[in-house]
Amino acid sequence: MKKKRRKKNEFIKRIEYAAVYLLVFTARSVPQNIVRSLSNLLGDLLFFASRKRRNIAQENLRHAFKGEMSQEEIKRLARASCRSFFLTFLEIVKIRFLFTGPDTMERLREKTAGVDRLFQKAKEIHDQSHGCIFVTPHIGNWEVLPHVSAFVGIPLAIVARPLDNEYLEKLIFDNRVAGGQTIIPKKNALFTLQKTLQNGTSIGMLPDQSTMKGISVDFFGRPATTTPVPALLAVNYQRPIVVTACCRREDNTYEGFVSDPIWPGEYTSEKEELFRITREITREMESIIRKYPDQYLWMHNRWKKYKGKKELMS
Repeated sequence: MKKKRRKKNEFIKRIEYAAVYLLVFTARSVPQNIVRSLSNLLGDLLFFASRKRRNIAQENLRHAFKGEMSQEEIKRLARASCRSFFLTFLEIVKIRFLFTGPDTMERLREKTAGVDRLFQKAKEIHDQSHGCIFVTPHIGNWEVLPHVSAFVGIPLAIVARPLDNEYLEKLIFDNRVAGGQTIIPKKNALFTLQKTLQNGTSIGMLPDQSTMKGISVDFFGRPATTTPVPALLAVNYQRPIVVTACCRREDNTYEGFVSDPIWPGEYTSEKEELFRITREITREMESIIRKYPDQYLWMHNRWKKYKGKKELMS
């Protein structure tokens, strides 16, 4: 019998909301260097206070970069990953001004390397395919990408997991909608995603987290359960998948990534084609993560094993 998740206490929900609202208000009010310092403080607090997340992050890094890094380097990257997690949230609050006003493109040119080329490439893929599937790993500031897409004229629907706190859900949802995003709840989303593609709207997904309903593909040399939904949509609707990312550079600008489109091909086995596409997506993501390992969400249990699950492998 499946164990039901215990509902969160109403008092705890309101405390969480108040804490997050205070962070949002602070991020809007103080200079960018203070936002970064605050993110470092919160990240360090998470790293040292949460033994579970600290151990998961370091264990993941040990496996991913086996023999390539010392224990001190692994510890440094795990700590930096925690800091990056908070900076992603606070940063998007702070830089919302980038996506408003007549000089938006000029600001983006200053902040993002190769922005014109990348935007043109993404827009052309969307236009030529009449809607495609953009996927990104949890790295850098993944929240920037939907705002950029809206600005350059790519209609985009974002798949997001609903939160278990309705007050936080509304706070974050309102912020996303104000930025021009359409949100599709992750649960039972397949039908909505199909209609979205048929209507010529592209889809944005973060498919790099462990899932009970996933298929097993190698990620940093280890089998990891991975959602086949992007590949399934690509095969069924003959749409390309594009791997994107937005990572921070040391000079406080961003480096953007837009991969070549991963198209479904002719096949004799749909299962093998789903695995092929999912492997290509994973390889593209891994190459970006290797370049900016300090900005990836290593504290997530990406290689989680599910009790009683028979892994589907190609």
